[in-house]
Amino acid sequence: MSNRTIGEFEIDAEYLGEPLLEFADGHTHVDPKSGISRFGPKSYSPVHHHPFHVQVGFIGSAETIAATRRWIQQCAEGVLGDEKHLEFPGCQSDRGFMSQLDFDEDWTAQLYQNDIDTILEPRRSRDRFEIALGVLEQKLSDLLRKDQPPNYVVVALPDAIYLKCRAVNYQDRILGEIHRDLRRAFKALAMKYRLPTQIVREQTVDGREKDHPAKVAWNFFTGLYFKAGGMPWGPTDLTPSTCYLGISFYRALGARSATMYASLVQAFDEHGDGLVLRGPEEINWDSEKYGRLSPHLDETQAINLINYALDRYQKEMHQNPRRVVIHKSSRFWPEEKAGFKKALKSRVSQFDLLSLSGQSRVRLLPASKYPPLRSTRFTVGEIDYLYTTGFIAELGEYHSLHVPSPVQITDHVGQDTSRETLLREILTLTKMNWNAARLGGSLPITLRFSDLVGEIMRELPPGIDPLPQFKFYM
Repeated sequence: MSNRTIGEFEIDAEYLGEPLLEFADGHTHVDPKSGISRFGPKSYSPVHHHPFHVQVGFIGSAETIAATRRWIQQCAEGVLGDEKHLEFPGCQSDRGFMSQLDFDEDWTAQLYQNDIDTILEPRRSRDRFEIALGVLEQKLSDLLRKDQPPNYVVVALPDAIYLKCRAVNYQDRILGEIHRDLRRAFKALAMKYRLPTQIVREQTVDGREKDHPAKVAWNFFTGLYFKAGGMPWGPTDLTPSTCYLGISFYRALGARSATMYASLVQAFDEHGDGLVLRGPEEINWDSEKYGRLSPHLDETQAINLINYALDRYQKEMHQNPRRVVIHKSSRFWPEEKAGFKKALKSRVSQFDLLSLSGQSRVRLLPASKYPPLRSTRFTVGEIDYLYTTGFIAELGEYHSLHVPSPVQITDHVGQDTSRETLLREILTLTKMNWNAARLGGSLPITLRFSDLVGEIMRELPPGIDPLPQFKFYM
Protein backbone atom coordinates (compact mmCIF):
# COMPACT_ATOMS: atom_id res chain seq x y z
CA MET A 1 0.00 0.00 0.00
CA SER A 2 1.35 3.45 -0.88
CA ASN A 3 -0.18 6.83 -0.06
CA ARG A 4 0.27 10.18 -1.77
CA THR A 5 -1.57 13.48 -1.55
CA ILE A 6 -2.26 15.43 -4.75
CA GLY A 7 -4.08 18.70 -4.29
CA GLU A 8 -7.01 18.10 -1.96
CA PHE A 9 -7.15 14.33 -2.62
CA GLU A 10 -5.24 11.57 -0.91
CA ILE A 11 -4.39 8.72 -3.29
CA ASP A 12 -3.92 5.20 -1.96
CA ALA A 13 -2.56 2.42 -4.17
CA GLU A 14 -2.44 -1.27 -3.37
CA TYR A 15 -1.65 -4.48 -5.27
CA LEU A 16 -4.33 -7.06 -4.42
CA GLY A 17 -2.68 -10.05 -6.11
CA GLU A 18 -3.97 -12.36 -8.83
CA PRO A 19 -6.85 -14.63 -7.74
CA LEU A 20 -6.23 -18.37 -7.91
CA LEU A 21 -8.39 -20.73 -9.95
CA GLU A 22 -9.22 -24.33 -9.09
CA PHE A 23 -8.58 -27.30 -11.40
CA ALA A 24 -8.71 -31.10 -11.11
CA ASP A 25 -8.06 -32.62 -7.65
CA GLY A 26 -8.20 -29.19 -6.04
CA HIS A 27 -4.97 -27.95 -7.63
CA THR A 28 -4.74 -24.20 -8.12
CA HIS A 29 -3.07 -21.81 -10.51
CA VAL A 30 -3.61 -18.19 -11.56
CA ASP A 31 -3.79 -19.01 -15.29
CA PRO A 32 -6.53 -21.10 -16.99
CA LYS A 33 -4.20 -22.48 -19.68
CA SER A 34 -1.41 -23.45 -17.30
CA GLY A 35 -3.87 -25.00 -14.84
CA ILE A 36 -5.55 -27.21 -17.44
CA SER A 37 -2.20 -28.21 -18.98
CA ARG A 38 -0.77 -29.27 -15.63
CA PHE A 39 -3.78 -30.65 -13.75
CA GLY A 40 -6.76 -31.08 -16.09
CA PRO A 41 -10.16 -29.34 -15.89
CA LYS A 42 -11.93 -28.92 -12.57
CA SER A 43 -14.85 -31.27 -13.22
CA TYR A 44 -12.54 -34.13 -14.27
CA SER A 45 -11.49 -35.07 -10.74
CA PRO A 46 -13.36 -35.50 -8.54
CA VAL A 47 -15.78 -36.28 -11.37
CA HIS A 48 -18.61 -33.76 -11.58
CA HIS A 49 -20.47 -33.61 -14.89
CA HIS A 50 -17.25 -34.34 -16.76
CA PRO A 51 -17.97 -35.20 -20.43
CA PHE A 52 -15.82 -38.27 -21.02
CA HIS A 53 -17.19 -38.35 -24.59
CA VAL A 54 -18.47 -35.45 -26.70
CA GLN A 55 -20.63 -36.36 -29.69
CA VAL A 56 -19.81 -33.69 -32.26
CA GLY A 57 -22.34 -32.88 -34.97
CA PHE A 58 -21.93 -30.64 -38.02
CA ILE A 59 -23.95 -28.33 -40.21
CA GLY A 60 -22.24 -27.06 -43.35
CA SER A 61 -21.36 -27.82 -46.93
CA ALA A 62 -19.56 -31.06 -47.78
CA GLU A 63 -16.31 -29.14 -48.06
CA THR A 64 -16.61 -27.06 -44.88
CA ILE A 65 -17.71 -30.04 -42.80
CA ALA A 66 -14.74 -32.11 -43.97
CA ALA A 67 -12.25 -29.27 -43.44
CA THR A 68 -13.62 -28.33 -40.01
CA ARG A 69 -13.71 -31.92 -38.78
CA ARG A 70 -10.13 -32.41 -39.95
CA TRP A 71 -9.06 -29.20 -38.15
CA ILE A 72 -10.78 -30.22 -34.89
CA GLN A 73 -9.19 -33.68 -34.97
CA GLN A 74 -5.74 -32.21 -35.61
CA CYS A 75 -6.10 -29.65 -32.80
CA ALA A 76 -7.38 -32.36 -30.44
CA GLU A 77 -3.93 -34.00 -30.71
CA GLY A 78 -2.32 -30.78 -29.47
CA VAL A 79 -0.99 -27.53 -31.00
CA LEU A 80 2.53 -26.23 -30.57
CA GLY A 81 3.00 -22.81 -29.01
CA ASP A 82 5.82 -20.28 -29.10
CA GLU A 83 7.47 -17.80 -26.74
CA LYS A 84 4.21 -15.80 -26.50
CA HIS A 85 1.61 -18.56 -26.69
CA LEU A 86 1.33 -21.58 -24.41
CA GLU A 87 1.14 -24.92 -26.17
CA PHE A 88 -2.37 -26.35 -26.41
CA PRO A 89 -2.22 -29.85 -24.83
CA GLY A 90 -5.12 -31.27 -26.83
CA CYS A 91 -8.50 -32.80 -26.09
CA GLN A 92 -8.21 -36.57 -25.72
CA SER A 93 -9.08 -39.02 -22.97
CA ASP A 94 -5.46 -38.85 -21.79
CA ARG A 95 -4.53 -35.20 -22.24
CA GLY A 96 -5.72 -31.62 -22.04
CA PHE A 97 -9.45 -31.51 -21.36
CA MET A 98 -9.51 -35.31 -20.85
CA SER A 99 -12.51 -35.76 -23.19
CA GLN A 100 -12.76 -37.99 -26.25
CA LEU A 101 -14.40 -36.45 -29.32
CA ASP A 102 -16.73 -38.79 -31.20
CA PHE A 103 -17.70 -38.28 -34.84
CA ASP A 104 -20.26 -40.05 -36.99
CA GLU A 105 -21.58 -39.40 -40.49
CA ASP A 106 -25.07 -39.68 -39.02
CA TRP A 107 -24.40 -36.53 -36.99
CA THR A 108 -24.06 -34.29 -40.05
CA ALA A 109 -26.72 -32.13 -41.67
CA GLN A 110 -25.32 -31.03 -45.00
CA LEU A 111 -26.03 -27.76 -46.75
CA TYR A 112 -26.50 -28.95 -50.31
CA GLN A 113 -25.86 -26.73 -53.31
CA ASN A 114 -29.59 -26.24 -53.67
CA ASP A 115 -29.75 -24.96 -50.05
CA ILE A 116 -26.89 -22.55 -50.68
CA ASP A 117 -28.43 -21.27 -53.92
CA THR A 118 -31.79 -20.79 -52.18
CA ILE A 119 -30.11 -18.69 -49.48
CA LEU A 120 -28.06 -16.53 -51.84
CA GLU A 121 -30.61 -16.07 -54.64
CA PRO A 122 -32.67 -13.14 -53.21
CA ARG A 123 -31.40 -9.64 -53.93
CA ARG A 124 -32.68 -8.17 -50.67
CA SER A 125 -30.33 -8.75 -47.74
CA ARG A 126 -33.27 -9.17 -45.37
CA ASP A 127 -34.65 -12.04 -47.46
CA ARG A 128 -31.24 -13.77 -47.57
CA PHE A 129 -30.89 -13.39 -43.81
CA GLU A 130 -34.30 -14.86 -43.00
CA ILE A 131 -33.94 -17.72 -45.49
CA ALA A 132 -30.51 -18.56 -44.03
CA LEU A 133 -32.02 -18.77 -40.54
CA GLY A 134 -34.83 -20.97 -41.83
CA VAL A 135 -32.43 -23.38 -43.54
CA LEU A 136 -30.17 -23.59 -40.49
CA GLU A 137 -33.17 -24.28 -38.27
CA GLN A 138 -34.25 -27.10 -40.54
CA LYS A 139 -30.78 -28.64 -40.32
CA LEU A 140 -30.84 -28.42 -36.52
CA SER A 141 -34.23 -30.10 -36.53
CA ASP A 142 -32.87 -32.86 -38.76
CA LEU A 143 -30.04 -33.54 -36.28
CA LEU A 144 -32.41 -33.63 -33.34
CA ARG A 145 -34.54 -36.31 -35.02
CA LYS A 146 -31.62 -38.73 -35.18
CA ASP A 147 -31.93 -41.88 -33.09
CA GLN A 148 -28.92 -40.72 -31.11
CA PRO A 149 -28.39 -36.99 -31.76
CA PRO A 150 -25.10 -35.21 -31.10
CA ASN A 151 -24.72 -33.20 -27.90
CA TYR A 152 -22.68 -30.38 -29.49
CA VAL A 153 -23.08 -28.92 -32.98
CA VAL A 154 -20.47 -27.10 -35.06
CA VAL A 155 -21.94 -24.85 -37.73
CA ALA A 156 -19.23 -24.70 -40.42
CA LEU A 157 -20.57 -21.83 -42.49
CA PRO A 158 -19.24 -21.41 -46.02
CA ASP A 159 -17.82 -17.94 -46.65
CA ALA A 160 -20.39 -17.38 -49.37
CA ILE A 161 -23.19 -17.57 -46.80
CA TYR A 162 -21.42 -15.90 -43.87
CA LEU A 163 -20.29 -12.84 -45.83
CA LYS A 164 -23.71 -12.32 -47.42
CA CYS A 165 -25.84 -13.05 -44.33
CA ARG A 166 -23.82 -12.18 -41.21
CA ALA A 167 -25.83 -9.02 -40.47
CA VAL A 168 -28.74 -7.09 -41.89
CA ASN A 169 -30.27 -3.62 -41.46
CA TYR A 170 -33.74 -2.78 -42.66
CA GLN A 171 -36.68 -0.47 -41.99
CA ASP A 172 -39.92 -1.61 -40.39
CA ARG A 173 -42.98 0.63 -40.73
CA ILE A 174 -43.82 0.30 -37.04
CA LEU A 175 -40.52 -0.49 -35.31
CA GLY A 176 -38.24 1.70 -37.40
CA GLU A 177 -34.66 0.67 -38.22
CA ILE A 178 -33.82 -2.91 -37.23
CA HIS A 179 -30.35 -4.41 -36.98
CA ARG A 180 -29.95 -8.18 -36.75
CA ASP A 181 -26.87 -10.34 -36.38
CA LEU A 182 -26.82 -13.92 -37.72
CA ARG A 183 -24.93 -15.39 -34.78
CA ARG A 184 -27.25 -13.86 -32.17
CA ALA A 185 -30.38 -14.78 -34.13
CA PHE A 186 -29.16 -18.35 -34.61
CA LYS A 187 -28.32 -18.76 -30.91
CA ALA A 188 -31.84 -17.64 -30.00
CA LEU A 189 -33.35 -19.97 -32.61
CA ALA A 190 -31.28 -22.95 -31.42
CA MET A 191 -32.62 -22.71 -27.86
CA LYS A 192 -35.82 -24.53 -28.72
CA TYR A 193 -33.69 -27.55 -29.71
CA ARG A 194 -31.52 -27.42 -26.57
CA LEU A 195 -28.39 -28.08 -28.59
CA PRO A 196 -25.30 -26.00 -27.72
CA THR A 197 -23.70 -24.70 -30.91
CA GLN A 198 -20.52 -23.09 -32.20
CA ILE A 199 -20.22 -21.19 -35.47
CA VAL A 200 -16.84 -21.71 -37.15
CA ARG A 201 -15.71 -19.73 -40.16
CA GLU A 202 -13.61 -21.07 -43.02
CA GLN A 203 -10.75 -18.71 -42.18
CA THR A 204 -10.43 -20.37 -38.76
CA VAL A 205 -9.72 -23.80 -40.22
CA ASP A 206 -7.77 -22.90 -43.37
CA GLY A 207 -4.98 -20.88 -41.72
CA ARG A 208 -6.22 -17.35 -42.47
CA GLU A 209 -7.02 -16.63 -38.81
CA LYS A 210 -4.81 -13.80 -37.51
CA ASP A 211 -4.44 -15.24 -34.01
CA HIS A 212 -1.84 -17.90 -33.24
CA PRO A 213 -3.14 -21.48 -33.85
CA ALA A 214 -2.57 -22.44 -30.21
CA LYS A 215 -4.65 -19.48 -29.00
CA VAL A 216 -7.47 -20.35 -31.41
CA ALA A 217 -7.42 -23.98 -30.22
CA TRP A 218 -7.46 -22.96 -26.54
CA ASN A 219 -10.51 -20.76 -27.04
CA PHE A 220 -12.41 -23.26 -29.19
CA PHE A 221 -11.91 -26.27 -26.92
CA THR A 222 -12.54 -24.34 -23.70
CA GLY A 223 -15.94 -23.38 -25.08
CA LEU A 224 -16.54 -26.92 -26.37
CA TYR A 225 -15.78 -28.48 -22.98
CA PHE A 226 -18.08 -26.11 -21.11
CA LYS A 227 -20.92 -26.46 -23.63
CA ALA A 228 -20.61 -30.24 -23.37
CA GLY A 229 -21.31 -30.00 -19.63
CA GLY A 230 -17.88 -29.67 -18.00
CA MET A 231 -16.46 -26.89 -15.86
CA PRO A 232 -12.96 -25.98 -17.09
CA TRP A 233 -11.97 -24.18 -13.88
CA GLY A 234 -13.62 -22.63 -10.84
CA PRO A 235 -13.04 -19.78 -8.38
CA THR A 236 -11.28 -20.31 -5.07
CA ASP A 237 -12.15 -17.25 -3.03
CA LEU A 238 -15.73 -16.16 -3.66
CA THR A 239 -17.67 -15.68 -0.42
CA PRO A 240 -19.81 -18.73 0.48
CA SER A 241 -23.62 -18.40 0.44
CA THR A 242 -23.42 -15.32 -1.75
CA CYS A 243 -25.59 -14.64 -4.79
CA TYR A 244 -23.83 -12.41 -7.31
CA LEU A 245 -26.22 -10.60 -9.64
CA GLY A 246 -25.37 -8.72 -12.83
CA ILE A 247 -28.08 -6.41 -14.14
CA SER A 248 -28.22 -4.78 -17.56
CA PHE A 249 -31.01 -3.84 -19.95
CA TYR A 250 -31.80 -4.60 -23.55
CA ARG A 251 -34.31 -3.11 -25.94
CA ALA A 252 -36.70 -5.14 -28.07
CA LEU A 253 -35.93 -5.21 -31.80
CA GLY A 254 -36.48 -1.88 -33.53
CA ALA A 255 -35.10 1.61 -32.98
CA ARG A 256 -38.56 2.99 -32.15
CA SER A 257 -39.37 0.37 -29.56
CA ALA A 258 -39.67 1.75 -26.03
CA THR A 259 -40.03 -1.74 -24.56
CA MET A 260 -37.04 -2.92 -22.57
CA TYR A 261 -36.25 -5.87 -20.34
CA ALA A 262 -33.75 -6.51 -17.59
CA SER A 263 -31.12 -9.12 -18.41
CA LEU A 264 -29.84 -10.94 -15.33
CA VAL A 265 -26.82 -13.15 -14.84
CA GLN A 266 -26.63 -14.97 -11.52
CA ALA A 267 -23.41 -16.54 -10.38
CA PHE A 268 -25.10 -18.57 -7.68
CA ASP A 269 -22.35 -19.46 -5.28
CA GLU A 270 -18.68 -19.72 -4.50
CA HIS A 271 -18.33 -22.42 -7.16
CA GLY A 272 -19.40 -20.09 -9.98
CA ASP A 273 -22.56 -22.03 -10.85
CA GLY A 274 -25.05 -19.65 -12.41
CA LEU A 275 -28.14 -18.95 -14.42
CA VAL A 276 -29.25 -16.52 -17.08
CA LEU A 277 -32.62 -14.88 -16.45
CA ARG A 278 -34.87 -12.33 -18.11
CA GLY A 279 -36.59 -9.80 -15.88
CA PRO A 280 -40.22 -10.59 -14.97
CA GLU A 281 -41.81 -7.56 -16.63
CA GLU A 282 -41.51 -5.09 -19.48
CA ILE A 283 -39.87 -1.74 -18.79
CA ASN A 284 -41.02 1.26 -20.79
CA TRP A 285 -38.19 3.78 -20.85
CA ASP A 286 -38.55 7.18 -22.52
CA SER A 287 -34.99 8.44 -22.98
CA GLU A 288 -36.20 11.86 -24.18
CA LYS A 289 -38.37 12.32 -21.09
CA TYR A 290 -35.61 11.41 -18.64
CA GLY A 291 -32.71 12.78 -20.66
CA ARG A 292 -30.79 9.52 -20.27
CA LEU A 293 -30.22 6.64 -22.68
CA SER A 294 -29.44 4.27 -19.81
CA PRO A 295 -32.70 2.94 -18.32
CA HIS A 296 -33.51 2.69 -14.61
CA LEU A 297 -36.15 0.95 -12.52
CA ASP A 298 -38.80 2.45 -10.32
CA GLU A 299 -39.14 1.18 -6.76
CA THR A 300 -41.78 -1.45 -7.54
CA GLN A 301 -39.85 -2.80 -10.55
CA ALA A 302 -36.68 -3.03 -8.46
CA ILE A 303 -38.51 -4.96 -5.72
CA ASN A 304 -40.06 -7.34 -8.25
CA LEU A 305 -36.73 -7.96 -9.95
CA ILE A 306 -34.93 -8.88 -6.71
CA ASN A 307 -37.76 -11.12 -5.51
CA TYR A 308 -37.82 -12.89 -8.88
CA ALA A 309 -34.06 -13.50 -8.81
CA LEU A 310 -34.02 -14.73 -5.23
CA ASP A 311 -37.02 -17.00 -5.81
CA ARG A 312 -35.05 -18.66 -8.62
CA TYR A 313 -32.00 -18.91 -6.37
CA GLN A 314 -34.05 -20.60 -3.66
CA LYS A 315 -35.56 -23.01 -6.20
CA GLU A 316 -32.12 -24.10 -7.43
CA MET A 317 -30.21 -24.05 -4.13
CA HIS A 318 -33.08 -24.99 -1.77
CA GLN A 319 -32.19 -22.11 0.53
CA ASN A 320 -31.92 -18.34 0.53
CA PRO A 321 -28.46 -16.79 0.14
CA ARG A 322 -26.97 -15.16 3.18
CA ARG A 323 -25.54 -12.33 1.10
CA VAL A 324 -26.29 -10.64 -2.23
CA VAL A 325 -23.94 -8.51 -4.37
CA ILE A 326 -25.43 -6.61 -7.30
CA HIS A 327 -23.25 -5.37 -10.19
CA LYS A 328 -24.64 -2.71 -12.49
CA SER A 329 -22.99 -0.55 -15.16
CA SER A 330 -24.89 2.68 -14.32
CA ARG A 331 -25.48 4.50 -11.05
CA PHE A 332 -28.40 3.54 -8.85
CA TRP A 333 -31.22 6.06 -9.04
CA PRO A 334 -33.00 6.91 -5.74
CA GLU A 335 -36.18 4.88 -6.49
CA GLU A 336 -34.12 2.00 -7.84
CA LYS A 337 -31.89 2.02 -4.78
CA ALA A 338 -34.87 2.17 -2.43
CA GLY A 339 -36.53 -0.80 -4.13
CA PHE A 340 -33.40 -2.94 -4.09
CA LYS A 341 -32.73 -2.16 -0.42
CA LYS A 342 -36.33 -2.81 0.61
CA ALA A 343 -36.46 -6.19 -1.14
CA LEU A 344 -33.02 -7.29 0.06
CA LYS A 345 -33.59 -6.33 3.70
CA SER A 346 -36.56 -8.69 3.85
CA ARG A 347 -34.68 -11.62 2.30
CA VAL A 348 -30.97 -11.56 3.23
CA SER A 349 -28.76 -10.44 6.08
CA GLN A 350 -26.02 -8.77 3.99
CA PHE A 351 -25.98 -6.94 0.64
CA ASP A 352 -23.86 -4.57 -1.43
CA LEU A 353 -24.83 -2.65 -4.58
CA LEU A 354 -21.95 -1.78 -6.90
CA SER A 355 -21.88 0.29 -10.05
CA LEU A 356 -18.88 -0.35 -12.32
CA SER A 357 -17.97 1.57 -15.45
CA GLY A 358 -15.11 1.57 -17.91
CA GLN A 359 -13.26 4.84 -18.31
CA SER A 360 -9.97 6.17 -19.70
CA ARG A 361 -9.59 9.59 -18.05
CA VAL A 362 -7.93 8.39 -14.83
CA ARG A 363 -4.87 6.14 -15.02
CA LEU A 364 -1.72 5.34 -13.13
CA LEU A 365 1.60 6.23 -14.78
CA PRO A 366 4.17 3.62 -13.72
CA ALA A 367 7.79 4.60 -13.33
CA SER A 368 8.92 1.39 -15.06
CA LYS A 369 8.60 0.48 -18.74
CA TYR A 370 5.80 -1.98 -17.96
CA PRO A 371 2.07 -1.17 -17.92
CA PRO A 372 0.32 -0.97 -14.54
CA LEU A 373 -0.20 -4.31 -12.85
CA ARG A 374 -3.54 -6.06 -13.23
CA SER A 375 -5.08 -6.38 -9.74
CA THR A 376 -3.88 -2.92 -8.71
CA ARG A 377 -6.47 -0.92 -6.80
CA PHE A 378 -6.12 2.80 -6.15
CA THR A 379 -8.41 5.31 -4.49
CA VAL A 380 -8.78 9.01 -5.30
CA GLY A 381 -10.70 10.57 -2.45
CA GLU A 382 -13.68 8.24 -1.99
CA ILE A 383 -13.63 6.77 -5.52
CA ASP A 384 -12.08 3.35 -6.13
CA TYR A 385 -10.36 2.33 -9.37
CA LEU A 386 -9.33 -1.23 -10.21
CA TYR A 387 -7.04 -2.50 -12.95
CA THR A 388 -8.77 -5.62 -14.30
CA THR A 389 -6.36 -5.56 -17.26
CA GLY A 390 -2.65 -4.83 -17.22
CA PHE A 391 0.71 -6.50 -16.74
CA ILE A 392 0.32 -9.90 -15.03
CA ALA A 393 3.06 -10.06 -12.44
CA GLU A 394 2.68 -13.79 -11.69
CA LEU A 395 3.25 -14.69 -15.36
CA GLY A 396 5.47 -11.79 -16.43
CA GLU A 397 3.11 -11.18 -19.36
CA TYR A 398 0.84 -8.51 -20.81
CA HIS A 399 -2.06 -9.77 -22.92
CA SER A 400 -3.08 -6.65 -24.85
CA LEU A 401 -1.80 -4.21 -27.44
CA HIS A 402 -3.53 -1.24 -25.78
CA VAL A 403 -2.68 0.87 -22.75
CA PRO A 404 -4.80 -0.55 -19.90
CA SER A 405 -7.42 1.60 -18.17
CA PRO A 406 -8.88 0.87 -14.74
CA VAL A 407 -12.54 0.23 -14.03
CA GLN A 408 -14.16 2.89 -11.86
CA ILE A 409 -16.45 1.97 -8.97
CA THR A 410 -18.92 4.78 -9.53
CA ASP A 411 -21.40 3.80 -6.83
CA HIS A 412 -21.39 1.63 -3.71
CA VAL A 413 -24.48 1.20 -1.57
CA GLY A 414 -24.09 -0.86 1.59
CA GLN A 415 -21.60 -1.20 4.39
CA ASP A 416 -21.71 -4.97 4.89
CA THR A 417 -18.50 -5.86 3.03
CA SER A 418 -15.09 -4.23 2.97
CA ARG A 419 -14.01 -2.50 -0.23
CA GLU A 420 -11.01 -4.79 -0.54
CA THR A 421 -13.20 -7.92 -0.43
CA LEU A 422 -15.59 -6.50 -3.04
CA LEU A 423 -12.70 -5.63 -5.36
CA ARG A 424 -11.12 -9.07 -4.95
CA GLU A 425 -14.44 -10.65 -5.85
CA ILE A 426 -14.61 -8.51 -8.99
CA LEU A 427 -11.14 -9.71 -10.00
CA THR A 428 -12.18 -13.33 -9.50
CA LEU A 429 -15.37 -12.86 -11.52
CA THR A 430 -13.39 -11.41 -14.44
CA LYS A 431 -11.83 -14.89 -14.77
CA MET A 432 -15.10 -16.83 -15.03
CA ASN A 433 -15.60 -16.55 -18.81
CA TRP A 434 -15.54 -20.14 -20.07
CA ASN A 435 -15.97 -19.05 -23.67
CA ALA A 436 -12.22 -18.43 -23.98
CA ALA A 437 -9.10 -19.49 -22.10
CA ARG A 438 -8.17 -15.96 -21.02
CA LEU A 439 -6.70 -15.04 -17.68
CA GLY A 440 -9.25 -12.26 -17.22
CA GLY A 441 -11.47 -9.68 -18.86
CA SER A 442 -12.13 -6.02 -18.19
CA LEU A 443 -15.52 -6.64 -16.55
CA PRO A 444 -16.77 -9.35 -14.16
CA ILE A 445 -18.77 -12.14 -15.77
CA THR A 446 -21.91 -10.84 -14.07
CA LEU A 447 -21.87 -7.73 -16.28
CA ARG A 448 -20.11 -9.13 -19.34
CA PHE A 449 -22.62 -11.94 -19.78
CA SER A 450 -25.69 -9.89 -18.87
CA ASP A 451 -24.83 -7.60 -21.80
CA LEU A 452 -24.13 -10.50 -24.17
CA VAL A 453 -27.24 -12.49 -23.32
CA GLY A 454 -29.39 -9.40 -23.75
CA GLU A 455 -28.28 -9.22 -27.38
CA ILE A 456 -29.48 -12.80 -27.90
CA MET A 457 -32.67 -12.44 -25.85
CA ARG A 458 -33.65 -9.58 -28.14
CA GLU A 459 -34.05 -12.17 -30.88
CA LEU A 460 -36.36 -14.45 -28.90
CA PRO A 461 -39.98 -14.41 -30.11
CA PRO A 462 -42.58 -13.08 -27.63
CA GLY A 463 -43.78 -15.69 -25.18
CA ILE A 464 -40.66 -17.84 -25.48
CA ASP A 465 -38.74 -18.16 -22.21
CA PRO A 466 -34.95 -18.05 -22.53
CA LEU A 467 -33.00 -21.09 -21.41
CA PRO A 468 -31.16 -20.40 -18.14
CA GLN A 469 -27.83 -22.15 -18.90
CA PHE A 470 -24.84 -20.03 -19.95
CA LYS A 471 -23.80 -22.52 -22.64
CA PHE A 472 -26.67 -21.58 -24.95
CA TYR A 473 -25.48 -17.94 -25.14
CA MET A 474 -21.79 -18.60 -25.86
